[in-house]
Amino acid sequence: MNKNAHILIIRLSALGDVAMTVPVIRAFIKQNPSVKITVLSKPFLKPLFSDLENVTFYAADVKEKHKGFTGIYKLFKELKKQNFTAIADLHNVLRSIILRTFFKLSSIKTAYINKGRAEKKALTRSENKIFKQLKTSHERYADVFRSLGYKLDLLNPTFPAKQNLASEIIELTGIKKQSWIGIAPFAQYQSKMYPLWLMKKVIEELSENSSYKLLLFGGGKKEVDLLNEISISNKNTINIAGNLSLDKELALISNLDVMLSMDSGNAHFSAMLGVKTITLWGVTHPFAGFAPFNQPPTNCLLPNLEKYPNIPCSIYGNKVCEGYENVMENISPKKVVNKILEIV
Repeated sequence: MNKNAHILIIRLSALGDVAMTVPVIRAFIKQNPSVKITVLSKPFLKPLFSDLENVTFYAADVKEKHKGFTGIYKLFKELKKQNFTAIADLHNVLRSIILRTFFKLSSIKTAYINKGRAEKKALTRSENKIFKQLKTSHERYADVFRSLGYKLDLLNPTFPAKQNLASEIIELTGIKKQSWIGIAPFAQYQSKMYPLWLMKKVIEELSENSSYKLLLFGGGKKEVDLLNEISISNKNTINIAGNLSLDKELALISNLDVMLSMDSGNAHFSAMLGVKTITLWGVTHPFAGFAPFNQPPTNCLLPNLEKYPNIPCSIYGNKVCEGYENVMENISPKKVVNKILEIV
Protein backbone atom coordinates (compact mmCIF):
# COMPACT_ATOMS: atom_id res chain seq x y z
CA MET A 1 0.00 0.00 0.00
CA ASN A 2 1.20 3.50 -0.85
CA LYS A 3 2.88 4.98 2.24
CA ASN A 4 1.83 8.44 1.01
CA ALA A 5 -1.79 7.40 0.56
CA HIS A 6 -4.25 10.30 0.77
CA ILE A 7 -7.98 9.67 0.21
CA LEU A 8 -10.56 12.33 -0.62
CA ILE A 9 -13.97 11.42 0.80
CA ILE A 10 -16.91 13.12 -0.89
CA ARG A 11 -20.21 13.36 1.00
CA LEU A 12 -21.92 16.73 0.72
CA SER A 13 -25.37 16.04 2.23
CA ALA A 14 -27.79 15.25 3.85
CA LEU A 15 -27.05 15.89 7.49
CA GLY A 16 -27.87 12.39 8.76
CA ASP A 17 -26.09 10.71 5.85
CA VAL A 18 -22.94 12.73 6.50
CA ALA A 19 -23.08 11.81 10.21
CA MET A 20 -23.30 8.13 9.20
CA THR A 21 -19.88 8.39 7.54
CA VAL A 22 -18.22 9.28 10.86
CA PRO A 23 -18.10 5.82 12.53
CA VAL A 24 -16.96 4.32 9.22
CA ILE A 25 -14.12 6.82 8.89
CA ARG A 26 -13.22 6.29 12.56
CA ALA A 27 -12.93 2.54 11.97
CA PHE A 28 -10.94 3.12 8.78
CA ILE A 29 -8.30 5.34 10.35
CA LYS A 30 -7.91 2.93 13.28
CA GLN A 31 -7.31 0.03 10.89
CA ASN A 32 -5.31 2.05 8.33
CA PRO A 33 -3.43 4.60 10.48
CA SER A 34 -0.89 5.57 7.81
CA VAL A 35 -3.56 6.80 5.37
CA LYS A 36 -4.34 10.50 5.32
CA ILE A 37 -8.01 11.49 4.90
CA THR A 38 -9.64 14.67 3.63
CA VAL A 39 -13.43 14.97 3.93
CA LEU A 40 -15.25 17.19 1.44
CA SER A 41 -18.62 18.41 2.72
CA LYS A 42 -20.66 21.51 3.47
CA PRO A 43 -18.99 24.04 5.83
CA PHE A 44 -21.44 23.77 8.75
CA LEU A 45 -20.80 20.02 9.04
CA LYS A 46 -17.12 20.41 9.94
CA PRO A 47 -17.69 19.77 13.70
CA LEU A 48 -18.83 16.21 12.94
CA PHE A 49 -15.24 15.28 12.11
CA SER A 50 -13.37 17.30 14.71
CA ASP A 51 -12.36 14.37 16.94
CA LEU A 52 -11.03 12.17 14.10
CA GLU A 53 -7.25 11.87 13.96
CA ASN A 54 -5.46 12.25 10.64
CA VAL A 55 -8.60 13.74 9.06
CA THR A 56 -8.73 17.15 7.38
CA PHE A 57 -11.96 18.90 6.44
CA TYR A 58 -12.44 20.79 3.16
CA ALA A 59 -15.53 22.94 2.75
CA ALA A 60 -17.44 22.92 -0.53
CA ASP A 61 -19.29 26.15 -1.30
CA VAL A 62 -21.96 24.59 -3.52
CA LYS A 63 -24.20 27.67 -3.47
CA GLU A 64 -21.68 30.15 -4.84
CA LYS A 65 -17.98 29.49 -5.48
CA HIS A 66 -18.37 25.80 -6.37
CA LYS A 67 -21.81 26.00 -7.99
CA GLY A 68 -22.52 24.43 -11.36
CA PHE A 69 -20.13 22.72 -13.76
CA THR A 70 -17.57 25.54 -13.76
CA GLY A 71 -17.70 25.73 -9.97
CA ILE A 72 -17.08 21.98 -9.69
CA TYR A 73 -14.12 22.29 -12.05
CA LYS A 74 -12.79 25.14 -9.90
CA LEU A 75 -13.19 22.88 -6.84
CA PHE A 76 -11.31 20.11 -8.66
CA LYS A 77 -8.41 22.47 -9.44
CA GLU A 78 -8.25 23.46 -5.75
CA LEU A 79 -8.36 19.87 -4.53
CA LYS A 80 -5.87 18.57 -7.07
CA LYS A 81 -3.12 20.43 -5.23
CA GLN A 82 -3.64 18.05 -2.28
CA ASN A 83 -2.09 15.14 -4.22
CA PHE A 84 -4.80 12.60 -3.55
CA THR A 85 -4.04 8.99 -4.36
CA ALA A 86 -7.70 7.88 -4.33
CA ILE A 87 -11.23 9.27 -4.34
CA ALA A 88 -14.03 7.71 -2.23
CA ASP A 89 -17.37 9.06 -3.46
CA LEU A 90 -19.84 8.27 -0.68
CA HIS A 91 -22.55 10.40 -2.29
CA ASN A 92 -22.80 9.37 -5.95
CA VAL A 93 -24.96 12.24 -7.20
CA LEU A 94 -24.41 14.36 -10.31
CA ARG A 95 -22.13 16.86 -8.56
CA SER A 96 -19.88 14.19 -7.02
CA ILE A 97 -19.89 12.14 -10.24
CA ILE A 98 -18.57 15.13 -12.21
CA LEU A 99 -15.94 15.85 -9.56
CA ARG A 100 -14.68 12.27 -9.34
CA THR A 101 -14.60 12.04 -13.15
CA PHE A 102 -12.15 14.94 -13.26
CA PHE A 103 -9.90 12.98 -10.90
CA LYS A 104 -10.36 9.76 -12.87
CA LEU A 105 -9.28 11.56 -16.04
CA SER A 106 -6.18 12.58 -14.10
CA SER A 107 -5.43 8.88 -13.47
CA ILE A 108 -6.51 8.96 -9.81
CA LYS A 109 -8.19 5.77 -8.59
CA THR A 110 -11.88 6.30 -7.79
CA ALA A 111 -14.64 4.26 -6.16
CA TYR A 112 -18.25 5.14 -5.39
CA ILE A 113 -21.16 3.93 -3.29
CA ASN A 114 -23.69 1.45 -4.62
CA LYS A 115 -26.95 2.73 -3.17
CA GLY A 116 -28.87 -0.47 -3.97
CA ARG A 117 -31.73 1.38 -5.64
CA ALA A 118 -33.33 -1.74 -7.16
CA GLU A 119 -33.52 -3.63 -3.86
CA LYS A 120 -34.78 -0.52 -2.06
CA LYS A 121 -37.53 -0.20 -4.68
CA ALA A 122 -38.45 -3.87 -4.06
CA LEU A 123 -38.56 -3.20 -0.31
CA THR A 124 -40.93 -0.23 -0.59
CA ARG A 125 -43.37 -1.35 -3.29
CA SER A 126 -46.85 -2.48 -2.23
CA GLU A 127 -47.15 -5.46 -4.58
CA ASN A 128 -44.61 -8.28 -4.51
CA LYS A 129 -42.74 -6.51 -1.73
CA ILE A 130 -39.41 -8.16 -0.85
CA PHE A 131 -39.29 -7.50 2.88
CA LYS A 132 -35.78 -8.17 4.12
CA GLN A 133 -32.86 -6.43 5.80
CA LEU A 134 -30.77 -4.64 3.20
CA LYS A 135 -27.11 -3.79 3.56
CA THR A 136 -26.70 -0.85 5.92
CA SER A 137 -25.50 2.53 4.69
CA HIS A 138 -22.47 2.10 6.94
CA GLU A 139 -21.53 -1.12 5.13
CA ARG A 140 -22.20 0.52 1.76
CA TYR A 141 -19.75 3.27 2.74
CA ALA A 142 -17.24 0.67 3.92
CA ASP A 143 -17.53 -1.14 0.58
CA VAL A 144 -16.19 1.96 -1.17
CA PHE A 145 -12.94 1.77 0.81
CA ARG A 146 -12.77 -1.97 0.20
CA SER A 147 -13.08 -1.26 -3.54
CA LEU A 148 -10.01 0.95 -3.22
CA GLY A 149 -8.08 -2.04 -1.85
CA TYR A 150 -8.32 -1.42 1.91
CA LYS A 151 -9.48 -3.79 4.63
CA LEU A 152 -12.24 -2.37 6.78
CA ASP A 153 -14.20 -4.11 9.54
CA LEU A 154 -17.04 -2.30 11.31
CA LEU A 155 -17.39 -4.86 14.10
CA ASN A 156 -16.28 -3.97 17.65
CA PRO A 157 -16.19 -0.22 17.04
CA THR A 158 -14.57 2.33 19.33
CA PHE A 159 -16.08 5.68 20.22
CA PRO A 160 -14.70 8.98 21.51
CA ALA A 161 -14.73 9.76 25.21
CA LYS A 162 -17.48 11.97 26.59
CA GLN A 163 -16.47 15.55 25.89
CA ASN A 164 -15.87 18.12 28.61
CA LEU A 165 -18.71 20.58 28.76
CA ALA A 166 -17.90 24.25 28.20
CA SER A 167 -19.23 26.81 30.68
CA GLU A 168 -21.74 27.94 28.03
CA ILE A 169 -23.30 24.46 28.07
CA ILE A 170 -23.27 24.12 31.87
CA GLU A 171 -25.02 27.49 32.20
CA LEU A 172 -27.83 26.00 30.15
CA THR A 173 -28.00 22.48 31.60
CA GLY A 174 -26.45 22.77 35.04
CA ILE A 175 -23.85 20.29 36.29
CA LYS A 176 -24.85 16.72 35.55
CA LYS A 177 -26.39 15.14 38.64
CA GLN A 178 -29.21 13.12 37.02
CA SER A 179 -29.58 10.80 34.04
CA TRP A 180 -29.70 12.96 30.92
CA ILE A 181 -32.31 11.96 28.35
CA GLY A 182 -32.07 13.64 24.96
CA ILE A 183 -35.29 13.97 22.96
CA ALA A 184 -35.33 15.07 19.30
CA PRO A 185 -39.02 15.09 18.31
CA PHE A 186 -38.77 16.37 14.74
CA ALA A 187 -37.98 14.94 11.30
CA GLN A 188 -37.78 16.26 7.75
CA TYR A 189 -41.11 14.66 6.79
CA GLN A 190 -44.32 14.50 8.83
CA SER A 191 -44.60 10.77 8.06
CA LYS A 192 -41.44 10.15 10.12
CA MET A 193 -42.43 12.32 13.07
CA TYR A 194 -44.09 10.96 16.20
CA PRO A 195 -47.23 13.09 16.77
CA LEU A 196 -46.31 15.97 19.03
CA TRP A 197 -49.36 15.41 21.25
CA LEU A 198 -48.07 11.89 21.97
CA MET A 199 -44.49 13.05 22.44
CA LYS A 200 -45.76 15.56 24.98
CA LYS A 201 -47.21 12.64 26.97
CA VAL A 202 -43.81 10.92 26.92
CA ILE A 203 -42.11 14.10 28.12
CA GLU A 204 -44.75 14.76 30.80
CA GLU A 205 -44.35 11.30 32.33
CA LEU A 206 -40.54 11.35 32.30
CA SER A 207 -40.32 14.91 33.62
CA GLU A 208 -42.17 13.95 36.81
CA ASN A 209 -39.15 11.90 37.91
CA SER A 210 -36.49 14.14 39.44
CA SER A 211 -33.84 11.50 38.66
CA TYR A 212 -34.03 12.53 35.00
CA LYS A 213 -33.27 15.71 33.14
CA LEU A 214 -34.80 16.00 29.67
CA LEU A 215 -32.86 17.89 27.00
CA LEU A 216 -34.81 18.82 23.87
CA PHE A 217 -33.09 19.04 20.47
CA GLY A 218 -34.23 20.51 17.16
CA GLY A 219 -33.60 23.33 14.71
CA GLY A 220 -35.41 26.14 12.93
CA LYS A 221 -37.52 28.88 14.49
CA LYS A 222 -40.79 26.96 14.51
CA GLU A 223 -39.21 23.97 16.25
CA VAL A 224 -37.38 26.19 18.74
CA ASP A 225 -40.63 27.95 19.66
CA LEU A 226 -42.47 24.65 20.15
CA LEU A 227 -39.68 23.20 22.28
CA ASN A 228 -39.54 26.37 24.38
CA GLU A 229 -43.24 25.95 25.14
CA ILE A 230 -42.76 22.29 26.09
CA SER A 231 -39.76 23.01 28.32
CA ILE A 232 -41.60 25.79 30.15
CA SER A 233 -44.61 23.58 30.90
CA ASN A 234 -42.61 20.56 32.15
CA LYS A 235 -40.34 20.08 35.15
CA ASN A 236 -36.72 18.99 34.68
CA THR A 237 -36.91 19.87 30.99
CA ILE A 238 -34.57 22.18 29.06
CA ASN A 239 -34.73 23.31 25.44
CA ILE A 240 -31.32 23.03 23.77
CA ALA A 241 -32.53 23.94 20.28
CA GLY A 242 -31.34 27.35 19.13
CA ASN A 243 -29.07 27.83 22.13
CA LEU A 244 -25.81 26.11 21.13
CA SER A 245 -23.56 25.87 18.09
CA LEU A 246 -23.26 22.44 16.46
CA ASP A 247 -19.88 21.65 18.03
CA LYS A 248 -21.20 22.37 21.53
CA GLU A 249 -24.41 20.49 20.83
CA LEU A 250 -22.35 17.44 19.87
CA ALA A 251 -20.31 17.77 23.06
CA LEU A 252 -23.56 17.80 25.03
CA ILE A 253 -24.96 14.80 23.14
CA SER A 254 -21.82 12.83 23.98
CA ASN A 255 -22.79 13.16 27.67
CA LEU A 256 -26.35 11.85 27.29
CA ASP A 257 -27.41 8.56 28.84
CA VAL A 258 -29.87 7.95 26.01
CA MET A 259 -31.20 9.78 22.94
CA LEU A 260 -34.79 9.42 21.72
CA SER A 261 -35.09 10.45 18.10
CA MET A 262 -37.02 9.94 14.92
CA ASP A 263 -35.46 8.35 11.83
CA SER A 264 -33.44 11.55 11.47
CA GLY A 265 -30.09 13.32 11.91
CA ASN A 266 -30.01 13.50 15.71
CA ALA A 267 -30.17 9.70 15.93
CA HIS A 268 -27.01 9.49 13.84
CA PHE A 269 -25.30 12.21 15.91
CA SER A 270 -25.80 10.29 19.13
CA ALA A 271 -24.99 6.89 17.61
CA MET A 272 -21.72 8.10 16.10
CA LEU A 273 -20.72 9.22 19.61
CA GLY A 274 -21.52 5.83 21.13
CA VAL A 275 -24.65 7.03 22.96
CA LYS A 276 -27.53 4.57 23.37
CA THR A 277 -30.13 5.63 20.84
CA ILE A 278 -33.85 4.82 20.58
CA THR A 279 -35.55 5.57 17.27
CA LEU A 280 -39.24 5.83 16.37
CA TRP A 281 -40.26 4.76 12.86
CA GLY A 282 -43.32 5.57 10.76
CA VAL A 283 -43.58 4.81 7.03
CA THR A 284 -39.83 4.13 6.84
CA HIS A 285 -38.15 1.02 8.24
CA PRO A 286 -34.67 0.03 9.51
CA PHE A 287 -34.49 -2.67 6.81
CA ALA A 288 -33.65 0.07 4.29
CA GLY A 289 -30.27 0.39 6.00
CA PHE A 290 -30.54 3.73 7.80
CA ALA A 291 -30.75 2.56 11.40
CA PRO A 292 -28.31 4.32 13.77
CA PHE A 293 -24.84 2.79 13.98
CA ASN A 294 -24.19 -0.12 16.36
CA GLN A 295 -27.62 0.02 18.01
CA PRO A 296 -29.61 -3.17 18.72
CA PRO A 297 -32.72 -3.72 16.57
CA THR A 298 -34.81 -3.66 19.76
CA ASN A 299 -34.02 0.06 20.06
CA CYS A 300 -36.05 0.69 16.89
CA LEU A 301 -39.71 1.10 17.89
CA LEU A 302 -42.11 0.35 15.03
CA PRO A 303 -45.85 0.41 14.37
CA ASN A 304 -47.69 -2.92 14.22
CA LEU A 305 -46.56 -4.33 10.86
CA GLU A 306 -49.45 -6.82 10.75
CA LYS A 307 -51.82 -3.85 10.81
CA TYR A 308 -49.64 -1.85 8.39
CA PRO A 309 -48.09 -4.44 6.06
CA ASN A 310 -47.03 -1.92 3.41
CA ILE A 311 -44.35 -0.45 5.68
CA PRO A 312 -41.93 0.70 4.47
CA CYS A 313 -43.83 2.83 1.96
CA SER A 314 -40.77 4.96 1.42
CA ILE A 315 -37.01 5.02 1.95
CA TYR A 316 -36.83 8.65 3.06
CA GLY A 317 -40.39 9.34 4.26
CA ASN A 318 -41.34 11.52 1.29
CA LYS A 319 -44.02 9.06 0.11
CA VAL A 320 -46.92 7.78 2.20
CA CYS A 321 -49.17 4.80 1.43
CA GLU A 322 -52.88 5.64 1.41
CA GLY A 323 -54.27 5.19 4.91
CA TYR A 324 -50.83 5.30 6.54
CA GLU A 325 -50.80 9.03 7.31
CA ASN A 326 -51.20 8.51 11.09
CA VAL A 327 -49.30 5.25 11.39
CA MET A 328 -47.03 6.48 14.20
CA GLU A 329 -50.02 6.86 16.52
CA ASN A 330 -49.80 3.06 16.72
CA ILE A 331 -46.70 3.41 18.93
CA SER A 332 -47.97 4.12 22.44
CA PRO A 333 -46.29 6.69 24.70
CA LYS A 334 -46.10 3.98 27.38
CA LYS A 335 -44.04 1.79 25.07
CA VAL A 336 -41.65 4.68 24.42
CA VAL A 337 -41.33 5.54 28.11
CA ASN A 338 -40.74 1.92 29.08
CA LYS A 339 -37.97 1.59 26.49
CA ILE A 340 -36.23 4.68 27.85
CA LEU A 341 -36.54 3.45 31.44
CA GLU A 342 -35.14 0.08 30.39
CA ILE A 343 -31.95 1.86 29.26
CA VAL A 344 -31.48 4.53 31.93
